[in-house]
Amino acid sequence: MTVEAGLRRTGEGRTRLGVLVAVGVLLAMAVGTGLLVFLGSDGLTGVWLPDSGLFTRAALPAVRVLSECAAVVAVGSLLAAAFLVPPQASGYLDTGGYAAVRMARIAALVWALTAALMVPLLAADVLGRPVTEVLDLRLLTSMASALSQVGSWALTAGIALVLTGFCWTALTWGAAVWLFALSIVGLTPVALTGHSSADGAHDVATNSLLYHLIAAALWVGGLVALLAHLARRGEHAELACARFSRLALVCWIVMAASGVINALVHIRPDQVLTTYGLLVLGKVAALLVLGVIGWLHRRGSVAAVVDRGDRVAILRLGGVEALIMFATIGLAVAVSGTVPPGGIGAQLSRTEVLLGYNLAGPPTPARLLLDWRPDLVFGVAALVLAGVYLAGVRRLTRRGDPWPMGRTAAWLGGCATILFATSSGIGRYSTAMFSVHMGVHMLMSMMAPILLVLGAPVTLALRALSPAGTANPPGLREWLRAFMHSWVVRLSTHPLIAFGMYVGSFYVIYFTGLYAVAAPSHGAHLAMNAYFLLMGYAYYWLVIGIDPLPHGMSYLGKLGLLLAAMPFHVFFGISLMHTATVIGGDYYRSLALPFVPDLLADQRAGAAMVWASGEIPMVIGLVALLVQWSRTDAREAHRFDRKAEPDGDAELAAHNALLARLAQRSPARD
Repeated sequence: MTVEAGLRRTGEGRTRLGVLVAVGVLLAMAVGTGLLVFLGSDGLTGVWLPDSGLFTRAALPAVRVLSECAAVVAVGSLLAAAFLVPPQASGYLDTGGYAAVRMARIAALVWALTAALMVPLLAADVLGRPVTEVLDLRLLTSMASALSQVGSWALTAGIALVLTGFCWTALTWGAAVWLFALSIVGLTPVALTGHSSADGAHDVATNSLLYHLIAAALWVGGLVALLAHLARRGEHAELACARFSRLALVCWIVMAASGVINALVHIRPDQVLTTYGLLVLGKVAALLVLGVIGWLHRRGSVAAVVDRGDRVAILRLGGVEALIMFATIGLAVAVSGTVPPGGIGAQLSRTEVLLGYNLAGPPTPARLLLDWRPDLVFGVAALVLAGVYLAGVRRLTRRGDPWPMGRTAAWLGGCATILFATSSGIGRYSTAMFSVHMGVHMLMSMMAPILLVLGAPVTLALRALSPAGTANPPGLREWLRAFMHSWVVRLSTHPLIAFGMYVGSFYVIYFTGLYAVAAPSHGAHLAMNAYFLLMGYAYYWLVIGIDPLPHGMSYLGKLGLLLAAMPFHVFFGISLMHTATVIGGDYYRSLALPFVPDLLADQRAGAAMVWASGEIPMVIGLVALLVQWSRTDAREAHRFDRKAEPDGDAELAAHNALLARLAQRSPARD
């Protein structure tokens, strides 16, 4: 094939891809807008508030569809730049990766603009007034602060705008990875609001929706980015296809499981034939069709098609799948704009509205241990981390490499601690009582991190994963090594920063009013638990971690860092016990739990728990540090002895000879 013919084929592929994306977005807008306009009074607006007009009813789903399409394209493009298309050996993006970042930049800008448009449209929909009457900055600001949905779209617009700006300067693979992470964060504000966060069991519904949206963005956006890479005839097409195929299967499984869980929260089997139920059935049918199409497309050898250079054939194969995906986005918008059967928050108790579930009574030891409610975020994460760790140990064992059982027991103990703290009765009562919340805080920030760092997961991964080789693109092992040397790890494990975050977070969260703002929000509780776990892991990794650290510290310095934290925890517990103001009092008073008549007494019980048991994790860390210190000294002594045996202790003999010569010269000088 001549160069001119190749360029012509490349131009045709790009044109076809552009037409495909445009048709897909229009199809999604037609499905989402058409269904909601057709549903009329069955939609969210007609049930709750006065009609805001045909323009708002039509523009709101259309803009939301466009925003979500732009979001998935931005996420998928950054996914391609970070993990599907390998960078150059120097660490800079190659032409395919840079083109993907450029595509993400355009999509992120559209995402930011449409998310900003959602603010006045949603405000008009809530107020039941034409959109022209709510275009007032002060009114929109007050609406954003009062209504979570309006505020979440404003926050999304800000994140997307920041993402757009950073995409202009991204030239390296590391920058693409962090931009990809930022794009995933941009999906969360909207996912944490809506009727999933306002109905019964909203904790389960919201957590499942997070999985669903992230998996959908990776799947749909990843396919669009892959087709774009093939259309521009980028290098490493076979590798990109293989990596995306494995990711697509995982995303399909996650979407199916999370979609079923979310649907079971909102509808009963006898409500399937309602408007909401039929829309859910439509999503299920689309997901099944996509699964079959994806299996048919990948059953044949995509690599063989790539080797023949017939990339236009792959565009045809993926085009139908992409169009169905875009139509599914429109269907999902219609589902999100439709009231579930029975309405939102209908016939719910006070605790169900605020917590998502009822409490059986006071937190007796039996209820704290046995009254489980699975946390789909941290509970699933704990199980997955345990399974991946055991898979790594199994790989080493099969290879004949030993792995200490103590490390395995420590890691599994840390995963069990996370599962117990978030999914048992302790996790169930933690959002309702301050004292139980403090117990979860200590488990997530102290006990679980101590056990996890003693498991040495990075060392296990580096031993279990095979290196890609100098002639091959980087893989999981190289990505892990790059992360370990990244500025984020170096900064978070700096002794001063890790120590300051560990001891200072108690005071910042509970004595500045931050907890009072975060307490009513399910998303804020997820963020706090994640922060407690990561902050504690960074601190204890620095003090007793087995994995290598970017910053070397002597054992004496580690001991000083560990002992220095003890008085801060004691002082925090004492200060909290003597505080006369209930932290998060408005939220706890709104719960009005009959078995917590004195909120201040419950708060002091939590403070006493911190004061009495806060030193237990410190003692465990101290014992682990002293054991590591003694073992290191023993190894050094053993190494010195082994070195002395073959050379007759030449180093000691030379030192003695030097002393003898000095002694002989001393009388001569006198």
